[in-house]
Amino acid sequence: MEILEPILINQKTLLPSLVAVRDVILDGEPVVRVVKNVRENEYGLRSCAVVPDCDFHNGVIEVDVRSRILPDAPDLARGFIGIAFRVPESDGPFECFYLRPANGRCDDPERRAHAVEYFSYPNYTFAYFRAKGITKYEAPADIGLDEWIHVRIEVDGTQGKLYTNGVNVLSVEDMKGRADAKGSIALFVDIGTEGFFKNLKVSHEDEKGCK
Repeated sequence: MEILEPILINQKTLLPSLVAVRDVILDGEPVVRVVKNVRENEYGLRSCAVVPDCDFHNGVIEVDVRSRILPDAPDLARGFIGIAFRVPESDGPFECFYLRPANGRCDDPERRAHAVEYFSYPNYTFAYFRAKGITKYEAPADIGLDEWIHVRIEVDGTQGKLYTNGVNVLSVEDMKGRADAKGSIALFVDIGTEGFFKNLKVSHEDEKGCK
């Protein structure tokens, strides 16, 4: 039986990596705001707020996310926001599913096809897949900017599934990290995103978990 346990996320509990974390009130409720540091102008870095004391291997992650594009964002900003998992304490390999909400309902069909994506840090990034013409790790999704999107990620070995608002939008059968890898969970954003997170919940297939 799947039991999703709520995880406390706020400015005090999260460990920032190349991001700024702040507690804010949005629409009358407390949420966490995460923004990538201005000086970090490369895509696909370890730009996330890490949940401490967490040992995630296989299981389910659920969270509500909302993104806006910052006024000074570059033209290619899409509101990048998502969840990284199996994140090590120091800089090292991890997996990530993230959204590009600006693409979700775009008039351009090519952009709509790139509304969500999987990547594996540091070698199998967005730039790597695009350079190789690999498209199977991206998919369309009915999502948009400045709206709450419910994200669910199911992880089992090298398989991962991404759901947005209850719809399975992307399934990956060959995640690039080690099947036995364990690590933390993190709130991920990239260049030009003002990201908001709430209602993080996790279930574990293993004995260990997140405090």
